[in-house]
Formats: sequence, C-alpha cells, structure tokens
Amino acid sequence: MPLSRSLSVSSLPGLEDWEDELDLDNAVLFEVAWEVANKVGGIYTVLQTKAKVTGDEWGDNYYLVGPYTEQGVRTQVELLEPPTPALRKTLDSMNSKGCKFWAQSDEKPFIVGHFHEWLAGVGLCLCRARKLPVATIFTTHATLLGRYLCAGAVDFYNNLENFNVDKEAGERQIYHRYCMERAAAHCAHVFTTVSQITAIEAQHLLKRKPDIVTPNGLNVKKFSAMHEFQNLHAQSKARIQEFVRGHFYGHLDFNLDKTLYFFIAGRYEFSNKGADVFLEALARLNYLLRVNGSEQTVVAFFIMPARTNNFNVETLKGQAVRKQLWDTANTVKEKFGRKLYESLLVGSLPDMNKMLDKEDFTMMKRAIFATQRQSFPPVCTHNMLDDSSDPILTTIRRIGLFNSSADRVKVIFHPEFLSSTSPLLPVDYEEFVRGCHLGVFPSYYEPWGYTPAECTVMGIPSISTNLSGFGCFMEEHIADPSAYGIYILDRRFRSLDDSCTQLTSFLYSFCQQSRRQRIVQRNRTERLSDLLDWKYLGRYYMFARHMALARAFPDHFTYEPHDADATQGFRYPRPASVPPSPSLSRHSSPHQSEGEEEEEGEENGNRSSGFDEDSERYNEEEEAEKDRRNIRAPEWSRRASATKRGSVDTAPSSSPSTPSEPLSPASSLGEERN
Repeated sequence: MPLSRSLSVSSLPGLEDWEDELDLDNAVLFEVAWEVANKVGGIYTVLQTKAKVTGDEWGDNYYLVGPYTEQGVRTQVELLEPPTPALRKTLDSMNSKGCKFWAQSDEKPFIVGHFHEWLAGVGLCLCRARKLPVATIFTTHATLLGRYLCAGAVDFYNNLENFNVDKEAGERQIYHRYCMERAAAHCAHVFTTVSQITAIEAQHLLKRKPDIVTPNGLNVKKFSAMHEFQNLHAQSKARIQEFVRGHFYGHLDFNLDKTLYFFIAGRYEFSNKGADVFLEALARLNYLLRVNGSEQTVVAFFIMPARTNNFNVETLKGQAVRKQLWDTANTVKEKFGRKLYESLLVGSLPDMNKMLDKEDFTMMKRAIFATQRQSFPPVCTHNMLDDSSDPILTTIRRIGLFNSSADRVKVIFHPEFLSSTSPLLPVDYEEFVRGCHLGVFPSYYEPWGYTPAECTVMGIPSISTNLSGFGCFMEEHIADPSAYGIYILDRRFRSLDDSCTQLTSFLYSFCQQSRRQRIVQRNRTERLSDLLDWKYLGRYYMFARHMALARAFPDHFTYEPHDADATQGFRYPRPASVPPSPSLSRHSSPHQSEGEEEEEGEENGNRSSGFDEDSERYNEEEEAEKDRRNIRAPEWSRRASATKRGSVDTAPSSSPSTPSEPLSPASSLGEERN
C-alpha cells in the first residue's frame, strides 16, 4: 500500500493557535515509562530531552514515573522531599503498603496520564477498567509485532493489511505482550505514535488509527556548539585518528588526511537496522575505489553492542605500540631540541650529522621493528562469544573485507557502547559522532531514528531511509534533503539489490567530494537542527494532552478540530549555490512532479561542470538567513515566552474507538524555491 501524505495535516508553524489560556494550576501530568531514569533504548532519550519543555509548561505539576533501580537513583535522580502535601500523603501511603515509592488532593485536580509503550500500558488499562478520573494517552514508539515481523525477513510494508495478527503474535510467543499493547491503544483517550509510517503500521497491527503523530525531538542546546562545531569536528576527528593509528599499526599505508570515517550505531538488529545493506554497499564501494584508483580510504565503524568476554588482545596491543612510538618520538625530540638549543647558545649552526647518535637510531629501529606484524588488523575490537555465527562477522567473511593493504574500505566492529573511560577508544558517543564524516543508517524498520537526528544537530551528514520516521519527516520538510546532508535511501519502492546500489552511489559520491564541499555541507546540515528542537516538536505532545483533557473531561474542556490548509507550513528551499551532493539522492521514490524533474535535470547539468572551490556562488550567511526566515518560531512558542502556561479552548471530539484523522507534521504543497 502506498505511504500517502494526508492533506488534513500541516507543517510545524501551520498548526492552529490556541486562542484562550488553559489553566494548568489545577491539572497534573504523570508521564509513565519503563525508561524513566533507566536507559534501555530511544525512549530514554525522548523523556530526558523533552523534560525541560514539558517542565516549563507544567511547572511543579509534572511528574515522571518509572522503575526504581539503584543504579538509576544513584546516577540520575536527585532525592528531594515531596513539594506538595498531596504528593507527600501519596508516597507515605505507598510506603506503608510496601511500595518503594492517587495523588490524594482535596482539590481533585484534573489528571493526565501519559503512558509510553506496552510495559507501562498496564497502568492505563487499569485506570480505565476502574473508571478513574484520568485523561489517558498511550504512545507506541514501535509496535511489538512489527519489530518481530521485520526481524523475520518478511515483506512487511507490502503485506500490512494481510497479516493475521493473532496468529503471528502467537507463533512468536509474544501474544500476551501484544494483547497488552493493543488493549492500551484502544483504552486510551488519545493514541499517538512517533511517525506517519508507524501510524500506518499501528492502524493495521493494533487496529486503531493514531489520533496524533508526535515526532521525537532533541534538546538542541545540549548538542549545539554555536559557531565552533567545525572546530569540534576537527578535534574529535583527531581523537579517532589516534585510535586508527594504533589499530592499523604495521599496515598504516594509507593517508589519514584522505581518510573518511563512516559509522552505523544502535541496537544490534542486523537486518532491521540495515547493517546487512551497509556491509554489501561497503564491499561494492571498495571495488569502485580500487578500480578507479582513488586515493580516498574509508574506515567504517559498526557500534553495536553484542555478547563479548573482553577486549581483543591484538587490538589492545595496537594502542600500546602506538603509545610506545609516541614516547620514543618524544624522547628523541627532546634530545634533538636540547642539542639544538646548546648549539645556538654558542652562536653556531648545528651539525646535523651529530644531532642524532647511534643510541637514538637504535631506539628508533627498535620502535619500528615493534610495528611489524604479519596478520591483518583485526576487524572486531573484542572477543565475541558467538564469533562463528555473528551476523556482521559472517557477512564480512563472505564479502572479504579483511582490512588488507589493497582494501580501500576498512571495517572496525566495536561491539560495545562507547565510553570516555575505555582503554581502547576513549571517547563518548557525542564526541565520536562529531569526529566522523557520515552516519549511515539504512534501516528497514525504524519508527523514528534518533541516530541520524543526533548527527543532524551536530552538523554531520547522514543517510536514512524512506522507511524511517526521521527520513520521512526530513523528506517532507526539505525541498532537497541531500543538499543539506540528509540522504534518503529508497527501501520502500526498490528491491534490496537496487537499494544497495543506490546506497553505494551515495557513498561513492560522498567520497568524491572535496574538503570544502564537505565543510559547506556540514554547515547546511547543522542549520537543520531547529527542525528537531523540542521547542517546536514538543507542541505535538501538548496538542495530545489538550485533546485527552477534552475527551476525558468534556464538561470542563472542549476541543474543536480544524481542517488544515494544505498551503500552510513550510519546506526548506534548495540552496542557491550548487549543492555538493550526489544527484542520485534527489528523490527516494519514483513519484515526482514534472517541475521537480526539470529542476533535477538543470542541477545535474550544473554539476556536470564540477564544483569550483573558488566559486563565489556559496554564501554561508546569506543561506543561513534564508533558512532562519523559513523556520520562524510558531506563535505558540512566542506566547510561551510571555506567559509560562500554555493555552487552549477545545470542543468535544469523537470517542476513542472512532479516532479522527491523525495529526502530523507533513509538507505543504506550495514550497518556496530559491
């Protein structure tokens, strides 16, 4: 079935404004999730980064509820006394009943309960079964059955309407969890999900169309480095280069100044996350670089946690050898400098033949001898428990990427989350991302995709797909995503082999860019960070809460849905200068207008003449100013700065069993062009 765009939704600034204020002084928001102060996956990032904007709206009436873990309490929770008598009374009551930790208030506030994923859905179902006066919201970030089906290598998106969901869930022994998830979706006053593509999935697998699409955002201030992000890229890249020097000791026959760093990171789901496609594309890229005599080298990192028992001895030895060489060079440098200093003190030029003695040469020869080894640099940095059956290692053996000297593509599998305290690669994830040139996330199943979003706010180009929530979101809001460093791989309308060919063309074209072109592209990528800021995307969560209050308490809150105007909203225009990006990344689907085809042909013609590095066509400040005008702050955000509370006066809506058209941030038909 085609993933069509609904004309009943609008872009970020296109949502209707709330005319009257909503009094939140007598309302309380409880957000419940298994990942509150408990890092398991992406939901932890959603809650952590969204907390500030939600707290600004609700103040002291905002509570997060999650599992009590000693590790989480020690590292992420500040223990405080309950701020209100009602909360104190509630906690005392729970303690007396054996709980480690209903808001018992005399004023009977309006309560909103927002439950994330099936693990928290039990509480939602009990709230409705016991007829508690709570406005409930259920958000699924990925359906259980969808994740299992995609992992089973089925043609998922072309058969959504054909699955016997009960049978499929039963065969995978997740029927009890599936029922819990489906019950929560149907019991909730408001049902939301994180992307339009997941909304379609939920409609078929959970049998309810989401009311609102709530895209995931980021706290952009946390990642923003103002105008220094290019410098931060260079500094972080230098840290990665130090690791590469040690890892490839004895085989460091490639120029690090002409080396690009690609990476894929996330949960170790080999097919769902697209690691299979990435490896196949790397093998083809290696062939293209070799036969065309390219001087570029690509080092591809796979950061996916797997079962290991320790670091690889050869990998640790490489870092030790690198440090020994560094110490030797420093020792010789100090002796050389001292002799040079003494020679200059007496007013004579040094005799270069006497600056280094036999001891120095012996020391350097020993250091060089220590760098010699017969084996290739290891592919995996750790000892894998399932080495013979591991999907990444098995595929690497099949395609023959063994880090030989002839290979222009090197592969490093790091089956552990990055940490600045690691003795091997002592960088945290954010620093590592900043130091890379390209993030590659060719996922087949990716309801949202935080990894490419994090790349974007740090100014690092990335490859996503039109089957990921992030990829669809950016494709709808940017006229030419590839010009801004957002490459959208088509995994919806192409075969697996064709998708792999397209990914190979993306990678090869990226390798052909000059350093200036990459800098220009990083500037454009970083400017897109406003699109992913919770200051904008937090509005959809606000919208869901207003709708839930109106449905749960119709005598006190009303909500009147409005038909969105398809001409509202915005799309980032194509840059005025020649985009430093491959022409093949223009569209991920075969459906494009005649006007788009003509513009594509004109730009291909411009690219055929090459990109002149001395050209004056690119003006960073001029482009940035145009983008700032296109992503103007919506009215609700400007009002929020004047009044701390949000506003709404809403009208009765349909019952949860017959939800209206889902509201999501989609593109406008009238897009601005430069």
